[in-house]
Amino acid sequence: MKRNEKTTKHQARTIALLGFDGVAALDITGPYEVFSLPTFLAQDKTVPPYRIVLLADQPGPVRSASGLSLIADASWHTFHDKIDTLLICGGPEMKPQQSNRQLLAWLRTMARRTRRIGSICTGAFLLAEAGLLKSRRATTHWREVTRLAQEYRSITVEPDAIYVKDGHVYTSAGITAGMDLALALVEEDLGRDVALAVARMLVLFLKRPGGQSQFSTQLQAQAVEGKRLANLLSWLADHHHKSMTVDEMAAQAGMSPRTFARVFVTETGDTPALYLEKLRLEHAVRLLETTGTSLDMTAQACGFTGHEQLRRAFQRHKGITPQEYRQRFQRTGC
Repeated sequence: MKRNEKTTKHQARTIALLGFDGVAALDITGPYEVFSLPTFLAQDKTVPPYRIVLLADQPGPVRSASGLSLIADASWHTFHDKIDTLLICGGPEMKPQQSNRQLLAWLRTMARRTRRIGSICTGAFLLAEAGLLKSRRATTHWREVTRLAQEYRSITVEPDAIYVKDGHVYTSAGITAGMDLALALVEEDLGRDVALAVARMLVLFLKRPGGQSQFSTQLQAQAVEGKRLANLLSWLADHHHKSMTVDEMAAQAGMSPRTFARVFVTETGDTPALYLEKLRLEHAVRLLETTGTSLDMTAQACGFTGHEQLRRAFQRHKGITPQEYRQRFQRTGC
């Protein structure tokens, strides 16, 4: 089967999720919901695009790290059906899985037999231990990226990526990023319209704010909730496209410019001007990924003075031009 081949009406693709006692429940249930919804949303009676199975050491109950029990459909030891996509889920403690030599050998075999293999969150450590990330780009939960890079030196770890595709191997960031990865796989298989319908049903972004980064400015803003700038940062999320000065932001926060500048850096780690530029850049990223609007229109819609200011911001933060970013990441129907 070609890797870019569309799902036919005659055969459902098997998506296998690998779990274990101590797994993060959402690593399983999040992608499971994403892959199950195309069938629910279908308007005809064709064969479902996906068949989803949960594999574990043994069939039956799998107790997650949170205490929620899930039911494994089969054991990976004895599951011989053809798997299209295998995703290894993560959990807070991966050492028992990393030391399971039989499981590692099975993963190496499955990497040759499946169209796609990937990980969610700390599942990347299992792929790494099996040697499947050697000389590849990868990511994992933000709290574990340093450890992944230190323990597996041949991996090029991308610490702020939501998910990374390197050949037929995929890795995602922490927990809910597994749903972002699953949406991307649905889009690869079934097209943008289906993936967008799934995202809408789940009340998710098809491409979350912040584009490629798991450290978006709006997530950063949540970290100061309850502090002095919480209301201002919420207001900026809705008004960053408007022309404004630091003094105007200070007035909105009810502080003197000097006090405002000091408090802002203390609570966010950025100057007000830099934070505002990041918000605008993230808006531009979403437009470049999802629309064909001109650079001038994109710049104006985000609060930049023009495409030259937009270009300079891209060069500072991403090291490429807006045109290069669009060519690399724009999502088109397939």
